[in-house]
Amino acid sequence: MEQKRQKISEIKAGLDDAESLIRKMDLEARSLQPNVKAVLLAKLREYKSDLNNLKSEHKRLASANSNQAARDDLLESGMADAMSVSANQRGRLMMSTERLNESSDRIKESRRTMLETEELGVSILQDLHQQRQSLLHANDTLHGVDDNISKSKKILTNMSRRMSRNKWIISSIIVVLVVAIALILYFKLSK
Repeated sequence: MEQKRQKISEIKAGLDDAESLIRKMDLEARSLQPNVKAVLLAKLREYKSDLNNLKSEHKRLASANSNQAARDDLLESGMADAMSVSANQRGRLMMSTERLNESSDRIKESRRTMLETEELGVSILQDLHQQRQSLLHANDTLHGVDDNISKSKKILTNMSRRMSRNKWIISSIIVVLVVAIALILYFKLSK
């Protein structure tokens, strides 16, 4: 009987651990990209459903076990001979133990699946982190290129201004020379 109580408490602890893991996975899944999030949330709904079924089975078995324990205590205190317990009660006790073992196996399987899902989530988060680092590096590179383009644009603008200024200066010198030649020719031809 004590072994059965211990098994029930182990199952309860396993259910609590499973519920905690499902909550953690739910939080992690909600922070992922929508296409990955939908798949993981669907799996989590299945796990939650399985966990709720296991919890209700556990409650039923625990209440049956507490009723059985009270009944057994009454029988033991009322009868000195332990062999007088009916075969029907033994059969129910065996069925309850079998159900507890099955529930324990299902919880272990669910826990294994949750751990696999958690590992998958961690792997996805690591991939996303690496992609983020790549994007940040590309962004920094683009800013550097943008700065270089801005500097080049300023240099080209300055060169264009200088070319325009030089054209005006050369044009002015040519006009002055043409006027000077015209004046010289005028004065030479007029004498």
